[in-house]
Amino acid sequence: MFEIDKQKFGAFVAGLRREKGYTQKELADRLFISDKAVSKWETGVSHS
Repeated sequence: MFEIDKQKFGAFVAGLRREKGYTQKELADRLFISDKAVSKWETGVSHS
C-alpha cells in the first residue's frame, strides 16, 4: 500500500478547482459532499 501526500493532493485539487473557476462550495455541490470536506482536502487536513 502507499500513502498519499496530503499537501500535494490538496494543491492538485485546489489547482483544478481554480482552473475550472469553481468555488469550494460549487465543487462540493457537484461532488455531493460538504464544502468543509473540500477545504480539508485543499489544506491537507483530511484523514481519508
